[in-house]
Amino acid sequence: MTYTTHRPELHVTAEQGILNAPAAAIRDADLWHVFLQYQPTQGAPARWAHQALDVTNPYDWDICDDVLAPQGTEIQVRAGSVVPVGDSGAAELFFTSVTPDGTEVHVASIPALPETVAELDDDVLALDSSVSRIGRVLGDHDGWHNFRSPCVLADGPGTWLMLAVTGDVDEPRLVILDSEDLRKWTVRGPMSFEGDPGVSGGHCMVSPRLLRLRDEVDGELRDVLLTTVEQEDGPDISGYLVGALDGPRFTVRTPFTRMDFGHDFTRPRNTNFIGTGTGERHSDSALVFGLMNGVGRKDDPTRHKSLTEENWANCLSMPRLVTLQGGRLFQTPTPGLPDVIPGTTAARMFTAMLDVGDGSVSINVLDGSGTTAATVSHHGDRVILDRSMNSAHRDDQVASGPLAEADTDSLTVIVDGSTIEVFADGGVAALASRVYFTGGCSGFTIRADGDARVLQTMTLGPLSHDSTDLGEVEDGFDPDPVEQ
Repeated sequence: MTYTTHRPELHVTAEQGILNAPAAAIRDADLWHVFLQYQPTQGAPARWAHQALDVTNPYDWDICDDVLAPQGTEIQVRAGSVVPVGDSGAAELFFTSVTPDGTEVHVASIPALPETVAELDDDVLALDSSVSRIGRVLGDHDGWHNFRSPCVLADGPGTWLMLAVTGDVDEPRLVILDSEDLRKWTVRGPMSFEGDPGVSGGHCMVSPRLLRLRDEVDGELRDVLLTTVEQEDGPDISGYLVGALDGPRFTVRTPFTRMDFGHDFTRPRNTNFIGTGTGERHSDSALVFGLMNGVGRKDDPTRHKSLTEENWANCLSMPRLVTLQGGRLFQTPTPGLPDVIPGTTAARMFTAMLDVGDGSVSINVLDGSGTTAATVSHHGDRVILDRSMNSAHRDDQVASGPLAEADTDSLTVIVDGSTIEVFADGGVAALASRVYFTGGCSGFTIRADGDARVLQTMTLGPLSHDSTDLGEVEDGFDPDPVEQ
């Protein structure tokens, strides 16, 4: 896609129209496939797009042909999950089929994922001819209705597990199902919680995802439930619970904890993998991303400058490498980011190693004229992202995330188009926010207050930029703010 002022280069966006949600993701040794629920034009029915990335060239996403569009009486096809079938590159897409009568879970088949990136059509709405619909696998039965948002994953050799949402939109229920053939599904029961889940009964939990991670502190395997809490008044809150799933019962070890503290992060998705061989669903780490839109389905896309000026709205967060440490998720950008930023048109990254003490350190992110478009600050016990001085985000509340005690404080700020992502203290806290820049981002200034010290900084940006600081590491700290 051609570079424009607002569109990020390293994040996944829809080629045109409105990205509604990440639909699913899968990765093998060479290719990473991400599927998106999007509308090609405002008011058009939702369908699935497909983008792929060669892992040897990180963050360089290629647009492939769409894989799903409404058929027959369908009015939309919404998010679900993609499941590897064997080790040969075949996969099945589980998705939400929406008709005037309600929602069901349907499945489609891809015989060879690598072939979906080989021959592409010039028509942006062309459908991949290798994708074949199989049909409904889960509809209303036994008192359950409106199955949707399926998360399907291996639960051991020859067995599969599905976590899905059922019921009315205003009163969704999470249910657990199992299957031996990915076609016939049996409801284990509604998901229940042993212990305090940390979510009050008046909030709606939607868009669930399950993964299993080994805790680096005690070496034990834990189930991690990713979910989004929809609030009647206010933005979506996305987070996770850590514990153990036994049948439909989830024994809580870590109650609901917010996953991202920025203005714009919702509906996190994890990535399935091809060729694990064992059928087990555990790992030492996970690859996760979310939708950079803080209000989710309540969003009004006509208010996006990117839509009115460039005919697109919303993007995914950068993929994050997620680990579990002491019952808490740590998130960092996937490897390779520092190597690709110098080859971009306008992306930038600033990293600082700090000793905050009882003071604070602030990083001003500057627009094309050198005016502050957003400020990121480390206060020892919390990290803050403030965009309220920006005319496009006038008077917005600051975003704030808690920090734990750390031997060394740190901040990484990544600017890409109209996005800012912040990672503090090695991934203890993450903040993703949309920020519109006038004339792009021109650089950063840094200031230490109180007894805080800046120990080391690194700035990365396009190689074509005139600044000699780009790509260099600086030790020590000049007490006057320094543009970099």
